[in-house]
Amino acid sequence: MAFIDYPDASEIPEQDRVADDDNIIRVHGVHSRTIRLHYDLYRELMYGAGPLSRTQREMIAVTVSGLNDCHY
Repeated sequence: MAFIDYPDASEIPEQDRVADDDNIIRVHGVHSRTIRLHYDLYRELMYGAGPLSRTQREMIAVTVSGLNDCHY
């Protein structure tokens, strides 16, 4: 987990805000344009068409986070 002070949501330009306040998204608030880019990538990887089910993708994400000693 990063130890970066996240800006308050009100400090993030409205066009960069997303409907997700997870820490992995919030950390991008220090350079707010990247919030939207990261969120769009996440949505495509986790919900887009592909050979893996949503459950399989989530299981991979949880496993990798555990191996990296990250709180998911």
